[in-house]
Amino acid sequence: MTDTLKILYVDDEPDIRTIVQFALEDEVGLELKLCASGQEALDLLAHYRPDLILLDVMMPGLDGPSTLQHLRALPGLAHVPVAFVTAKVQAQEVAGLKALGATAVIAKPFDPMSLPDQVRTLWQASVHG
Repeated sequence: MTDTLKILYVDDEPDIRTIVQFALEDEVGLELKLCASGQEALDLLAHYRPDLILLDVMMPGLDGPSTLQHLRALPGLAHVPVAFVTAKVQAQEVAGLKALGATAVIAKPFDPMSLPDQVRTLWQASVHG
């Protein structure tokens, strides 16, 4: 295992992908891949194994929950932690997303300055249970 945490971020909004890229790309110990759709992510996951996946909930085509369902069926991805990134963070909505198998839910809008720490904390929590 390397010291680099490989992160896949999936969001159909180019502005949000850019913010995440600025927030995480130059962080020591983080490697970031970006996808603009659930299908693009599934295509990438055929040959890329991230340590952590951040997934937008509302996307055209395959939405976040559908993408999660598909990726859980891919070999080697059943236990990769997935966090949904969404503006819908009422307790009932968060509980519903976690029931689908999400490790966590990150609220939009998020603070780009604290995103690297959020990601590391999420990863540590998922590894150490």
